[in-house]
Amino acid sequence: MSLLVTDVTLADGRVRDVRVEGETVVAVEESLEPRDDDRVVNASEKMLFPGAIDAHVHFREPGFSHKETWETGSQSAAAGGVTVVADQPNTTPPTTTGEAFDEKEALAAASCVDFGISGGVTPDWDPDSLFDRPLFALGEVFLADSTGDMGIDADLFADAVSRAADADVTVTVHAEDADLFDESARDRDAGGTGEAADADVWSQYRAAEAEAAAVERAVEVGSDSGAAIHIAHTSTPEGVDAAKAGGATCEVTPHHLFLSREDATELGTYGRMNPPLRSEERRAGMWERLVSGEIDIVATDHAPHTRAEKDVGLWDAPSGVPGVETMLPLLLERARNDDISYERVRDVTAANAAEIFDLPSKGRVAVGNDADLVLFDPDDSREIRGSDLHSNCGWTPFEGMRGVFPEMTVVRGNVVYEDGAFGDATGENVRASVADRV
Repeated sequence: MSLLVTDVTLADGRVRDVRVEGETVVAVEESLEPRDDDRVVNASEKMLFPGAIDAHVHFREPGFSHKETWETGSQSAAAGGVTVVADQPNTTPPTTTGEAFDEKEALAAASCVDFGISGGVTPDWDPDSLFDRPLFALGEVFLADSTGDMGIDADLFADAVSRAADADVTVTVHAEDADLFDESARDRDAGGTGEAADADVWSQYRAAEAEAAAVERAVEVGSDSGAAIHIAHTSTPEGVDAAKAGGATCEVTPHHLFLSREDATELGTYGRMNPPLRSEERRAGMWERLVSGEIDIVATDHAPHTRAEKDVGLWDAPSGVPGVETMLPLLLERARNDDISYERVRDVTAANAAEIFDLPSKGRVAVGNDADLVLFDPDDSREIRGSDLHSNCGWTPFEGMRGVFPEMTVVRGNVVYEDGAFGDATGENVRASVADRV
């Protein structure tokens, strides 16, 4: 396919014409002449971003297709401007063996966006077969139980990090120290269900102090073995500061940027996630660190559950919220209001993740890179409604907020989303693709 996007504004403010041939960006110039075989898109007053890289999703297959599938999850990603997703290992079976990796990779053939598959660690994992596969990363490695009950002890964590270092694979860590959880919080539960539950009790239970302590432990183990450590879903300024002090990279989720404990009571169990919502002061501190550059990337921890699963008591509800479709729109809305620069949004959603996870052909609109592109009108702000989104779960914790959604999403030159319609399932494993090109 030959695609010519004309008169479009890039994240740095330059107005350019961008030509795509096949899977690749072949020209970014002030002016390009249309060719007979070009599909020409006049994009005056619109913006073109590199496709977002969501380094942390749970697309739930195999094992939980009633929550999400590779088809529905990837369509939700494409409709939100995400062109690469990295799926986490807490499925059934967990992605802790080469055989389980192969099973998940076969299911991912239904994806319309490119993907990576991360390996997991449990007491019965098979590192030899797992590291023989093209892993996106090792982890999410859980230092405390979350969905899937994959929390591991200190000795197994140290061994896993050492093996990852030997294989030159980044380790993504879910950093919470369960020894610092406040068990007395159970006595403060009002006993409601669903939206009537007081999810702020969950924030009290999985205390903020548990994060920084676990981050410090993770970076110390990483330093001892020479492994690259990436801290998943940091939720506190203290956790970010500990990660950076220890030489680790870190991510923040949209729900820890846009929601706080002040929203917990209204959300009920729909606001239960791990790590939980934090104080408004800590939320503001996370936003400040995002804007200033101390947080490396935004990743969603997209973790859908059905309404029926959430409409139970606080201690029985599963943790997790959807987010892959709303990450970029929420950030673009804040850029539209001058709360963050468009360049910074580009970096935290695309360029930085490409660098951290070694995806050299992704993350920027540049000649020679994959044509992973997102076209949007920066003034087309609209209300977010769960009924408009494409995840299987059908709800969002960001109901009623505003976002700027893509008009077109392109993955390696293939239009996978345009004006509400989806293209074919042409997603590829980014690790296998890189290996093929070397």
